[in-house]
Amino acid sequence: MKWYVVHTYASHEYKIKEAIEKGTQGTALEGNIGQILIPTQKTFHIREGKKVEREKKLFNSYIIIEADMTLEVISYIVGLPGVTHFLGNGKKPLPLSEAEIHRLLGIGERDKSDSEQYDFLPGDMVKIISGPFNDFDGVVDKVSEDKTKLTVKVTVFGRVTPVEIPTDQIEIL
Repeated sequence: MKWYVVHTYASHEYKIKEAIEKGTQGTALEGNIGQILIPTQKTFHIREGKKVEREKKLFNSYIIIEADMTLEVISYIVGLPGVTHFLGNGKKPLPLSEAEIHRLLGIGERDKSDSEQYDFLPGDMVKIISGPFNDFDGVVDKVSEDKTKLTVKVTVFGRVTPVEIPTDQIEIL
């Protein structure tokens, strides 16, 4: 089995996953379809002074599916309401590379850890969710050694300004 990407209507990812799982159960297609992933990431933001955990989809309108791709599987999945197409060239779905799969599965493993910290990297697009720069978007410039503060470049009055922000006041975009 290989991994493929299915494009769906916005916010239909979980409906499509459920439809595939229920629709193939007990049929000949059941053996051709493996795991279905909707990559998510846990983020934390502050609402009314309390830290709130939120799960955010990494790829809106996309699901990742493990399958032995046959014409029957393709026509079944593309025929579901809310599915637009497989990613690929023309009508033929292209499988993801091993490196892409390891990266995606690694994201899932990172979320399962007990750590509440997200590993921010320079160049990540972030949104400041509390404090004096609330609702500003910016780009991570530096990460402190203890990974509790970031230097984020934000645009203030038309100028790019570096601002030091605690990681619990930041959400990845």
